[in-house]
Amino acid sequence: MNNFIIENKANEFRISNGIGANDPIRLKSLLNNLNLITVYKPLSNDFSGMALKITNDTSVDRFILVNSNHSLGKQHFTICHELYHLFIQQEFNYMVCKTGVFDKSDKEEFNADYFAAVLLLPESGIKSLIPENELAKDKITIKTILKLEHYYSCSRAALLYRLQEIKLISKPYSENFRSYIKFNAIQHGYNTELYSEGNHNLVIGNYGELAYQLYNKEKISESYYFSLLKDLGLTDNELQIIMNGEEKE
Repeated sequence: MNNFIIENKANEFRISNGIGANDPIRLKSLLNNLNLITVYKPLSNDFSGMALKITNDTSVDRFILVNSNHSLGKQHFTICHELYHLFIQQEFNYMVCKTGVFDKSDKEEFNADYFAAVLLLPESGIKSLIPENELAKDKITIKTILKLEHYYSCSRAALLYRLQEIKLISKPYSENFRSYIKFNAIQHGYNTELYSEGNHNLVIGNYGELAYQLYNKEKISESYYFSLLKDLGLTDNELQIIMNGEEKE
């Protein structure tokens, strides 16, 4: 696939999921709508995420693992990267990914990175938010950079790549915006949550429901069922309530 085809695929994905051409994506709502089990876990820094697709005779099951030690903006990019593998790439089974590298020597990983950048940051949407006097190469300001990344909930690295790709900034000019990121956000009155880790042990989708069905059908043991619930972040006290079948006042 060339970049034009990937852009078309990203636009079609937005349309098929009821997302406006220029709108930011509410990723957690999208993952729920897609019935896509997504698990956030603290992992090593060089592990961004993983995608798994299991195709059966009558159904397709999809799963994403996201590194919650990465910033929220980076996590959002990783999710969009994995969406490429799960919904766009042909004959996909599973992949462990280091996202945001844009390495052209690895065709599908580059395609996934490019898809994520285009899906998160539509060109027409970006340009609609930039003041007219900044719609020229290397004129964009930190004020506009902050506005864009908070509107689209993306990482600074993803935004700078996208601005370079649509010829609004040069690579040397982009270096002005790669440091003092939290400082500049605070200075301009922005919350710094986007640049911080989070979502530790969060699970989206019907992971718990599937675990219960397996247990109820005696496909897995009680101890294994409880270990799956612990993966969801349930406490020992909550597991005790399930074991006792009642909640104490």
